[in-house]
Amino acid sequence: MYDVILLSLAEGSGFGGGACGSACGGCGSAEKEACETPRVPVLKCAEALTQAGARVETVVASSDADIDAVIARFDAAARTDGLAWPDADSKLRLVVATAADGQLRAVIRRLVRRYAPPPSKRPADLADNRTVPDLPPVAILPLDPGNTEDLAAQLGLPRDPAEVAAVVLAGKVRRLDLLRNDGGSVTVDGALVGGVDDAGRAVPWRGRVEVDDAVLSDGSEGIIACAIGNGGAYAEFDGLRLLADGDPTDGRVEVAVAVPVVVKQRFKKPRVRVEVRRARGRAVSVLPRDGDLQFLDDGVGGSMNRKRSWWTEPGAWAVYAA
Repeated sequence: MYDVILLSLAEGSGFGGGACGSACGGCGSAEKEACETPRVPVLKCAEALTQAGARVETVVASSDADIDAVIARFDAAARTDGLAWPDADSKLRLVVATAADGQLRAVIRRLVRRYAPPPSKRPADLADNRTVPDLPPVAILPLDPGNTEDLAAQLGLPRDPAEVAAVVLAGKVRRLDLLRNDGGSVTVDGALVGGVDDAGRAVPWRGRVEVDDAVLSDGSEGIIACAIGNGGAYAEFDGLRLLADGDPTDGRVEVAVAVPVVVKQRFKKPRVRVEVRRARGRAVSVLPRDGDLQFLDDGVGGSMNRKRSWWTEPGAWAVYAA
């Protein structure tokens, strides 16, 4: 029987969502019961695993170092080249309890940090189209049972703790694409580039957006939004359809920009329509033209003032699935 680590991230630890599942980074509830509710799925999953004969260890991580200590236990035997490498035959399995996709992203980011070899030590047994080996699979235990838009829902993964335990022990794995970026992070679902004002209206910005050899914007025109999709959660913005079909298994990143275009009409005032330009490819880059540019990446906010690139790592990570 397998050993299972059930990993959850501490409330307020800055991993993209508080333990309450509100993605606020902390607890906004005055009711103690509301804050304790997310513990229930973890306890139920641990109980189901134990009843099935697994040896279960629960870990609450409050820092990257805590996550790293868990990940290191998935290392294979020492290699002659000195690289840390995941053990493909490990009897240890990992369940990540997530209140928001940003928490899952935090764990996958640390997996990449541990196992991605430096370019100067790239081994011969690493696939030509990858910079990381096959990462150890994880099971996702959603802490918000009613969420219909998170990555687990998009992938059709189980949300009931007992069902999550069952797929972990069954061991069937579904490999998924991963986006890495030159800022040192990863994207499991998608990113939305561009900010909004206090009223929630999109603030136009200028930037050069390229997907492989295709230029979606040359930086001279205003952009309402730019969606970078590995999955499908960022397909719409303010009721506007951006991405056509996010597919985390096709080896490509899907990108869309929404640009307002003035349409001249004979004998009428010009009107503005929104043009959506789309492309798919191996990599995408965004170069801001006007200083800091806000973005959301797997629900985690950030900003950039220089060129940022994302690229696809086909099948780099995996989930336990029915």
